[in-house]
Amino acid sequence: MINQLLDNSGHSDTSVQHANGLTTIYGNVVTKDRIIEDGAVIMQNDKIVYAGPASEIPQRWVEEKGEVIQGNDGYIVPGFIDIHVHGGGGEDFMDSNKEVIDTITSFHATQGTTTMLATTMTAPKEWIDKVLREVNEYRSQPMPYAQLAGVHLEGPFISPKWPGAQNPEHISLPDVNWLMAWEKMYPGLIRQVTLAPEREGAHEVIAWLKEHKVIAALGHTDATYEEVEAAVEVGLHHAVHTFNAMTPLHHRKPGTAGAVLGDKRISAEVIADGIHVHPGAVSLIAQLKSSIQKLVLITDAMSATGLEDGNYTLGDLPVVVKEGVARLEDGVTLAGSTLTMIRGFRFLVEEVGLSIVEASQAASHNPASLLGLLDVTGTIEQGKQADLLLLDSSLALTDVWIKGSKLGK
Repeated sequence: MINQLLDNSGHSDTSVQHANGLTTIYGNVVTKDRIIEDGAVIMQNDKIVYAGPASEIPQRWVEEKGEVIQGNDGYIVPGFIDIHVHGGGGEDFMDSNKEVIDTITSFHATQGTTTMLATTMTAPKEWIDKVLREVNEYRSQPMPYAQLAGVHLEGPFISPKWPGAQNPEHISLPDVNWLMAWEKMYPGLIRQVTLAPEREGAHEVIAWLKEHKVIAALGHTDATYEEVEAAVEVGLHHAVHTFNAMTPLHHRKPGTAGAVLGDKRISAEVIADGIHVHPGAVSLIAQLKSSIQKLVLITDAMSATGLEDGNYTLGDLPVVVKEGVARLEDGVTLAGSTLTMIRGFRFLVEEVGLSIVEASQAASHNPASLLGLLDVTGTIEQGKQADLLLLDSSLALTDVWIKGSKLGK
């Protein structure tokens, strides 16, 4: 298993094994819309060069020498893309430096995540400045583990009425000047901003985000149905951890949740752990969003992910993890999760009833589409980056490839 591939430092070696960089994996290939049984995926160096029936492999690849992996009755799926993740392996992105980021990205890589967004907390501006600086520096060098596609700012432009596990002392009104300054200093680094669309200045920020092709997301919000719809007209098109930290659905007062569910322009994140959202409610989201490819699996993982129960922090707030559930010290407020993408993927299939193809879309294709990365990753297609996972017939993760390099080798 992947966890057993890590060395004593907690990091893996992702060197290519063969001189020609060629690897062939046999198994059931999960594409963006179907499963190719008795299929094969061939990668050379960091690219997929063939994906299709094993019986139709071009002769040129049959004659090449390289590594051959028999997936048997297992599944070859595209690497997972987590756009909402705060930490793992004992580290938090708010404490970013090279060692911290290595720990987080190497841990989540062992759980099937091949691309991710470093997600911040509501915090003083100078703390966010530091995270942006450190992540930008990290991305300027080769990234050996899960690839950081950029940063997701979860706050500080949220509602003080729905702070969740965000520190209310650091909440600010939406400020487009902050974003302009950050974009000038770190072009393209910020890929998603979560805000409360009803707050003063929010529409100006949303319009700026749309212009700069940054995901404008609602979250930690007291917005009414009508306020969400008004924000969508300006450019808002995504919802973080649906049902959590937002006004709930009521048949006479649909609230934020009702707008998210009912508006086909809004994609919806879901923490599929059975704790943040009941399986029945996840099923409801999936029925409305999966067929239009707007369902997005996330972890919202915090630093304790992968570790034992105990006392931790999320941002600057103390958190207690008991039986794998993270809550603030009040014992009530959920504080992120200890979920991993492979566990969330299995939950969608085994507990919610999604097909493997639908779960794969939520974990890979749909977030890639949101980020504008579908020409690079998110599906298994010739010419795309070789970000691949091999699952056995029970959907347990057995192997991970990031840009064609096998994790742990």
